Amino acid sequence: MIGYTTIGANDFDRAAKFYDALAGELGHRRVMEFDGFILWGDPAAGGCLALAKPFDKKPATVGNGVMVALAAKSREQVDKIHQMALDMGGTDEGAPGARMDNFYAGYFRDPEGNKLNAFVMS
Repeated sequence: MIGYTTIGANDFDRAAKFYDALAGELGHRRVMEFDGFILWGDPAAGGCLALAKPFDKKPATVGNGVMVALAAKSREQVDKIHQMALDMGGTDEGAPGARMDNFYAGYFRDPEGNKLNAFVMS
């Protein structure tokens, strides 16, 4: 259903490195790129993540209640992505752990303040 989700950035180069690392860990790469825009994933399969400088030239801001969830392959990968995010300047929003019987997730914010999680369902 979701084709792609876009996250805004003020420090575009720093954000691009942050998302290059997370996307790489998840087995994705840049598939589209032009000035102020990068897309990671497989557009034909959907579920891509984009980084963009705001088109209106105003500062990027964080949406209250907005979160991007990254599908991981295992609990170990959730743990790794969460730690990677923190190591790259992100902040903790909830340590990895079981939230329900079949849902395991770790929550964090990127250096721009956008909220994400890495999760796996079994």
